[in-house]
Amino acid sequence: MTEPEFSATGVRIERWPRALTRAGEVRIEDGRLALLTSNGREIDSAPVDAVRAGRPWFASPGSAVATLNGARYRLTMGQREGRPDAGTTVSGRFLEVVRRAGGRRG
Repeated sequence: MTEPEFSATGVRIERWPRALTRAGEVRIEDGRLALLTSNGREIDSAPVDAVRAGRPWFASPGSAVATLNGARYRLTMGQREGRPDAGTTVSGRFLEVVRRAGGRRG
């Protein structure tokens, strides 16, 4: 098994209007983005080049919005890191990996 290109744990994953998990995982591996619950159950996944991701004006600095298979998810990262800038750093890395892997900005 290969190392994931991106992995973040402790991610709050919301699909409007409710939270699906407060301690989930976002993983990009082998060209696929997967959203997982805290116990590893898949919420949704899609090829990275079919994913739209960005940071809309209304989101907090540690948040990103990703659209997978027509469903929009709000991802809040770095909540449990204990540093105020941790979420911004992690979400920025996520957006960069999606962009490099061929995902669309949006």
